[in-house]
Amino acid sequence: MYYYPLQPPYFILFVGLFMSVTSGVALSGTLKLIVQEWKINSTENSPSNSGLKQLLSVPFFGITVGVCLFLSSGLEIFGFPSLLALGVGLPLSLLTCLLVWFQLGSMLVFAKQQGMQSFDLDS
Repeated sequence: MYYYPLQPPYFILFVGLFMSVTSGVALSGTLKLIVQEWKINSTENSPSNSGLKQLLSVPFFGITVGVCLFLSSGLEIFGFPSLLALGVGLPLSLLTCLLVWFQLGSMLVFAKQQGMQSFDLDS
């Protein structure tokens, strides 16, 4: 027996995509501001986690929620029941965003210690 939803959640899919993209743009702007602040205030005794606390606020949380909505509603459109779609989409999006958070944090700490020239792939 197949499950076909009467009203597929297309609207929620687009809301999740919109949330993720707009939050990603905000996160990109926040990252650019943090790097510019590092260039202006290049002191060694400034705390390294201050930029990460700024990133944790709305932009990164918006990306996480948007990806969860997008994955869950996408699975529902392809015929998964709502609880199963949420059961797959929620852990997958949380795990992915958590791994991205740790990678972003380690890259920021590395850039602060070694400088932005250490990311130059041409040399």
